[in-house]
Amino acid sequence: MPILPDTWIRRMATENGMITPFADRQHREGIISYGLSSYGYDARVADEFKVFTNVDNALVDPKRFDDTGFVSRKGETCIIPPNSFVLGHTIEYFRIPRDVLVICLGKSTYARCGLIVNVTPLEPEWEGQVTIEISNTTPLPARIYANEGICQFLFLRGEEPPEVSYADRKGKYMGQRGVALPRL
Repeated sequence: MPILPDTWIRRMATENGMITPFADRQHREGIISYGLSSYGYDARVADEFKVFTNVDNALVDPKRFDDTGFVSRKGETCIIPPNSFVLGHTIEYFRIPRDVLVICLGKSTYARCGLIVNVTPLEPEWEGQVTIEISNTTPLPARIYANEGICQFLFLRGEEPPEVSYADRKGKYMGQRGVALPRL
């Protein structure tokens, strides 16, 4: 399963709309970098956030998810409470080819501050804005920046296309825009 280079990512983004909007180079001056890299794409987090809070004593249950455990925020930055997390979403909309699996990794700038992005796959033929979970593992409040890099996506080509893709099975997160909360 080879990792795909910048030339392939650029071609698929510009000719097939695999990533929109697409930054064809790394943007990094005075910001947390985003855009095309050698073997990946650094995506940006949008300015809409759902901050986890326990004000209403909500119970986290993925089968009966109650969104009262979140407070919605919009802005250029977001403060993540100590030992908590926030949900955001990428600015970019992804359309994954049938023979490709994409892996999301956190950026080292945030990791070095104790902020961890959940590793998640983008399955073959999935499309949408990616919901990103950012955990603050520290005992201090932490700030993240909207419209700047939050994670990197690596593109891996399978030996052959899968028998059943995410689109074929009509996956529940297909075509999502904004923050998508857990669904059954």
